[in-house]
Amino acid sequence: MRVCSVCALNEDHPGVTLDADGVCSLCRLNLVGDLLENFSYTQQVHDAFTRSGPNPDGPYDCLFMYSGGKDSTYMLDKFVNEYGKRVLAYTFDVPFESTHAADNIALARKKIPATFVVDSDDDNIKTVMREVFNRPVAKPGKYLDEKLPCVSCRTFFVIRAILYAFRHRIPYIALCADPQQILTMESDTREVVRGFYRTFGAKLTDTVFQGEAEQVLFAEEERLPRIVFPFVAMRYAYDPDRIVADLKAKGLYDSSPLETHCTLFPLLNYYSFAHWNCMFYKLNAASQRRAVQRNKHYDRSTFSITFPRAADLPAIEERMKHVVLDIAEGRGEPEKQQHELVDLFQELGATADAARFVAGGFLGMRTLAAELGIAL
Repeated sequence: MRVCSVCALNEDHPGVTLDADGVCSLCRLNLVGDLLENFSYTQQVHDAFTRSGPNPDGPYDCLFMYSGGKDSTYMLDKFVNEYGKRVLAYTFDVPFESTHAADNIALARKKIPATFVVDSDDDNIKTVMREVFNRPVAKPGKYLDEKLPCVSCRTFFVIRAILYAFRHRIPYIALCADPQQILTMESDTREVVRGFYRTFGAKLTDTVFQGEAEQVLFAEEERLPRIVFPFVAMRYAYDPDRIVADLKAKGLYDSSPLETHCTLFPLLNYYSFAHWNCMFYKLNAASQRRAVQRNKHYDRSTFSITFPRAADLPAIEERMKHVVLDIAEGRGEPEKQQHELVDLFQELGATADAARFVAGGFLGMRTLAAELGIAL
């Protein structure tokens, strides 16, 4: 199988093609037009938010989507303590949330003077996950298809946040995607809802949102909350290692990015390997490799998860694929698999404790799949 000579994406990666010189369409910037159009709109909304005064229709200037991860904790602290915004910190209690993320949320509630609310809907988000994991995939695929389960889960609770803000007349929703994610996420409220309808159809969409999502499609423009991506303003200065260090110095973060990942991470990798022959973070790793290829002195990351320069990513990906698919099929010895996974995650930059924590989740993949009704 051919791989891109610049970023090492496989030739059958969804939405990616290789030219005669062995360079992929992402490295050739074939998608740049769509990405820049989305980014331009995102920048406009961010600028409008920073200029806006207090919300005249209620006690909150924004609904802040707070997950307990490093990025949202860092920005929540800034919104409240530096920007002076009246913040409703909204946490959707995802049933797949890491215990470490929950611990970080508890730290923030003690130290950051925001109003914290928790929303939940276990049954319907599990329905969506069963649907997306169990449906057949359409080859050759579109850009981001290997991330469809993750995107679908995130879109579900973003729509829940949109509906909450819509009901309570909160004009802005802050979503802490990292600078790379901003370019691949829909930033228009109505389009977020339309996208869910296109993916899952009217019947499932109306069922899981109890008919409310349709209200957003037909609401007057001024009634719709607008989505703000806070990291737009600092995209060139985004440094995940510094963010973690700052938070730990303030006592607001007590884990690592891998440890605060959701518990579906093993199943997300299974989905990517089984259907698209790539690890879940391959696009992220390829983007970082692309940046380093263009600038050998590149010493920062625009990605939430970083990858050491010395890591042999194609070899790591191949080793991880064999372990993940063996676990999914019930093959192999768990002790050896755990040892291999710990080694892999440490090669990707995780601490020994974080590597063991994540490896444990992978070993429990079959149990989690059975609980959710997902066929492996």
